Amino acid sequence: MKLTHLLAASFLSLFSTFALSATFTFTAIPDEDESQLRTRFDKVADYLSEQLGVEVKYIPVKSYSAAVTAFRNNQVQLAWFGGLSGVQARRLVPGSEAIAQGFEDQYFKSYLIAHQSTEIVPSSNFPLLNDYTFTFGSKDSTSGRLMPQFFIERNLGKPIEQIFKRIGFSGDHSRTISQVEAGVYQVGAVNYKVWDTAVEKGEVDTSKVNVIWESPSYPDYQWTVRAGVDDSFGAGFKEKLTKTLIGMTDKDLLASFPRESFVPAHNNDYEPIERVAKTIGMLD
Repeated sequence: MKLTHLLAASFLSLFSTFALSATFTFTAIPDEDESQLRTRFDKVADYLSEQLGVEVKYIPVKSYSAAVTAFRNNQVQLAWFGGLSGVQARRLVPGSEAIAQGFEDQYFKSYLIAHQSTEIVPSSNFPLLNDYTFTFGSKDSTSGRLMPQFFIERNLGKPIEQIFKRIGFSGDHSRTISQVEAGVYQVGAVNYKVWDTAVEKGEVDTSKVNVIWESPSYPDYQWTVRAGVDDSFGAGFKEKLTKTLIGMTDKDLLASFPRESFVPAHNNDYEPIERVAKTIGMLD
């Protein structure tokens, strides 16, 4: 065998060994309490590792922007993003793709919740919110900031700064519920899944805080994979990853999201989120 062929064969062997031994890393936006996230995503890491045949590690982050930064810097190759953070990440890393979303994420919703002292009656009509204190979730949350701000400004006809007495950002949906329940803020915006799950578990005192309005639906959470994973982990890896996520059927694993199932997703599914973000000045 010629020397060039030997060198080429050696290189391919080394590359294959690297691809098999490299650790595939992923993260998720911190939309709930950190301990709950670690319990959920450590189980996901085990599932992915078993199905993909590579070491998989979940890397927690402290903020939505940190999740996007980790994705941009190739510290993670996969992320469970919200609608807006996914758009931001894919704009920063061209060629990256939304590959799977929860069945419910095709029709996601936000709730406006209010402390009982406001005496705001739940209604399908948009509530009058002038001069209340209000908290969003994270500044970069789709369901806890972007879409609620859009619906509030569209329905009340002026910027949020001219509507509320004081505006806060709790950081995550669980904290939003706690702050409104405690009366720290009178009204807040929250991911409907986090609220419904907390109520089902008896973690919310609905005599103190309740839903006053439910938004129209919009696309939200999704798994986004970084461009170039086939180069790092072998040909066909992205396709195998996609099938593995969509093929997740373990009821306990799905319940931890909570999602009924995962279905295919595509970048253009999130064009409405990008348009809204541009409309309210959160994207150029």
